[in-house]
Amino acid sequence: MTAHQSTFFDGGQRLQMTESIEMTIQSLQAYGPDHPHWGIAWSGGKDSSATLTMICWLIDTGKIKRPETLTVFYADTRQELPPLAIAAEQIMDELRERGIRIEVVTASMDKRFMVYILGRGVPPPNNNTLRWCTRQIKIDPMEQALRDRVDQLNGQILMITGVRQGESAIRDRRIEMSCSKDGAECGQGWYQQVLPNAKGLRGRLATLAPLLHWRVCHVWEWLKHWAPQAEFGDWSTAIIADAYGGDEAEEINARTGCIGCPLAAEDNALDTILTNPQWAYLAPLKGIKPLWRELREPKHRIKKAGLERLKDGSIAKNPQRMGPLTLEARAMGLDRILGIQTACNEAADEQRRPRISLINAEEESRIRALIAAGTWPDGWEGDEPAADTVMPIVYQNGAVQPLLFSAEDAA
Repeated sequence: MTAHQSTFFDGGQRLQMTESIEMTIQSLQAYGPDHPHWGIAWSGGKDSSATLTMICWLIDTGKIKRPETLTVFYADTRQELPPLAIAAEQIMDELRERGIRIEVVTASMDKRFMVYILGRGVPPPNNNTLRWCTRQIKIDPMEQALRDRVDQLNGQILMITGVRQGESAIRDRRIEMSCSKDGAECGQGWYQQVLPNAKGLRGRLATLAPLLHWRVCHVWEWLKHWAPQAEFGDWSTAIIADAYGGDEAEEINARTGCIGCPLAAEDNALDTILTNPQWAYLAPLKGIKPLWRELREPKHRIKKAGLERLKDGSIAKNPQRMGPLTLEARAMGLDRILGIQTACNEAADEQRRPRISLINAEEESRIRALIAAGTWPDGWEGDEPAADTVMPIVYQNGAVQPLLFSAEDAA
């Protein structure tokens, strides 16, 4: 009979903070020495920020051996909630003081969220099937940054991520890399699943999630009470916990995500931030999510008039599908976003609070240039009818159902 080795999970016992840290140390001691080069995927959210600051503290105190190289890859989506973006800037200053290499990873101009929607006219994502945003503004740029870094190094790189599933997932051996599990960060599971097999990285990159077992309360405890202390690194992480309710954060279990995320049912994270008096001046940000919802309406888009032939001659599966935003809708959306930004920054100046940047000058210029040039996504010419135009229904087999009455009859 095989002897049973007891674990922290036996008997329903819950991990304590010190036990979680010890397991993290054991994980890094077991896998870290096999890789001379480490990278840390950091989004600025709670899980990846806890991972980053914890590892730096463990290295500083000699609890784990410093790798030959350590590179922090900060995924700057330009869509992060302002308190997180502000905290990220402060933490990057603290990393630079330690001599740690930082690479700020941002999507190319035309692939950035605001430019892609308001400049190129691609509708805001509205479901997980058409979720182009996570890959485009976070995963693809990170893959390219990693390829560039790996090409500079001799050997495999260990990519450390903030994936955190909680002790119950470990106990039950159900490690699902989802961005909706237990308040996990958007995109973190993608790092763990996709990056090792990405083109140019296969066999050259391994991933490790040393906080995989942490309870969410441990994340808040570390960010709010431990990491800001001098003996644990004197990190500017309390602002992250405060942004999600401070000592109430465990009950709130807020997720980090983009400002006004079109895919989230509610703006829970932003709502929580606005309850804090020091961030109440950001209330105009509540206008972003309704704008994305409005821009998906037919009156702001164009559609295919009939059968659509693909390049191979076959018929597209969705005749008369709705497509991109009209040029007028894009200009309206740009004005609305800039108005929200101005309202926030005027209040910030009055209250001596940090200003925000939803669309910077370079992005605004590019959006206006794309609109002026009449830019349309691939497969669209711009002369298609408005999506709210009433016309005969065309089916994929080519059959047409004529209108029962004409517009003149209706008048």
